[in-house]
Amino acid sequence: MKKPAWVIEKERSKRAAAAETVWLFGLHAVRDALMNPAREKLRLVLTKNAADKLGEAIAAGGLEPEIVDPRKFSVPIDEGSVHQGAALEAKPLDWGGLEDVCAAGAGKPLVVLLDRVTDPHNVGAVLRSAEVFGARAVIAPRHHAAPETGALAKAASGALERQPYLRVTNLSDAMVSLREMGYWLIGLDGQAAETLPAALAAAGTRAVGLVMGAEGPGLREKTRETCDSLARIPFSGEFGSLNVSNAAAVALYAATVHGG
Repeated sequence: MKKPAWVIEKERSKRAAAAETVWLFGLHAVRDALMNPAREKLRLVLTKNAADKLGEAIAAGGLEPEIVDPRKFSVPIDEGSVHQGAALEAKPLDWGGLEDVCAAGAGKPLVVLLDRVTDPHNVGAVLRSAEVFGARAVIAPRHHAAPETGALAKAASGALERQPYLRVTNLSDAMVSLREMGYWLIGLDGQAAETLPAALAAAGTRAVGLVMGAEGPGLREKTRETCDSLARIPFSGEFGSLNVSNAAAVALYAATVHGG
């Protein structure tokens, strides 16, 4: 019997995910990945100078480095990337399922959801803020969002190795699941009538999900409809002066203060 098209597509996607690797670069990102026992490491390329600086991490990573001439540092990363003579090919991290991480995971009952935020520098900065304020996860759709890349890891300055970054098939479905877990979902919208402190007060003692849209288009209609409330960050001037990573940091701080 011939397999249905959707079954074939699902199997193909599963095989592609299993074969996927990521090249991390830069001393900080490579050091943190080598020190992370949860990270599956495949190939380590270093200059002699970088190897001298990463001695302890190399020993912890358990991977024999390939020492190369700085002038012949040939790995598949974007030209112009500031690699500092260090690159590591690895498997993307597997943090587990949405419920495993968000229902009773480590950290405060607080998550950040990113709707079509594709800039790796912004996502990396959000991951850093999420780690600082003890959030359980940063959640983004598998498509139309910044994937786990060397550029994202460098922007996250090590947070990618410690802060769960969950990629979900459908953001709205994930939001519904979070609501069923008891999360109160607040969509950040510069035109909302309610302020963020008021929305957090309405959430009471419930777990909170902060939903952030991309700069410009903001939240998609379906995402907005799935939120429990929409709120704006109150400050002087136009909302456009805060990019998504800055807004996430402010919102995480507000939610942390609210939660005590």
